[in-house]
Amino acid sequence: MDTVAVIGAIVAVGAILGGNALEGGTFAALMDVPALVIVLGGTLGAVVLQTPKEDLKRAWLMLRWVVKPPSVNLSADIRTIMTWSQTSRREGLLGLEQILEREKEPFRAKGLSLVVDGAEPHAIRRILEVDMERRMEDALAGAQVFNALGGYAPTVGIIGAVIGLIQVMGNLADPSELGPGIATAFVATIYGVASANLLFLPIADRLRSIVYREANALGLYIEGMSALSEGEHPKNIQLRLTSYLGAA
Repeated sequence: MDTVAVIGAIVAVGAILGGNALEGGTFAALMDVPALVIVLGGTLGAVVLQTPKEDLKRAWLMLRWVVKPPSVNLSADIRTIMTWSQTSRREGLLGLEQILEREKEPFRAKGLSLVVDGAEPHAIRRILEVDMERRMEDALAGAQVFNALGGYAPTVGIIGAVIGLIQVMGNLADPSELGPGIATAFVATIYGVASANLLFLPIADRLRSIVYREANALGLYIEGMSALSEGEHPKNIQLRLTSYLGAA
């Protein structure tokens, strides 16, 4: 679990609630079920309307990355490729075939298969780059769902506030209800702005950063497999790959 993300969320929400308490406000004053229904329901509905079903499903599956992102260890990846390089230099393609049979990760298996089949280095690079780009596009589409949620939430919050004010204006005959009614109306605005800036947009940015970090790891494998197919010396391969550590 990524505890930093959890701490960040707690600090953000705690700052809002703490500031409200310092101003003399109460937690109950920020709780309004109708406003919550308007903001969350309206925002989700708008995003569902604009987003393909596949991207919605992908976004839901990616949500767990916020607290448990995919593991990326470039140093370990370099060691793996160096093992392949040394095996290839010592045993030839037969050694790589045995590694390929044990490889479970689809991207690495595809690359090893191309190397074993004797594909040209430029062909290996292009095939794997297309695969990587496709993965990135799909993952970024999932992250975009949360960006869209962050875009719609403040506007829907304003709509909720206007709806609340309409109800208040309908009760002008009772001045004692105006103050509480107006306060409740603006809770919808708080929900919209807070959910966008403390939840949806940070999640979208976090997911995008994870996607680019994974793409960097895939790029490392592309570079390594291209070098394998070129028959490059293991030491030279290692020098080529270590440059990716600075981009982690």
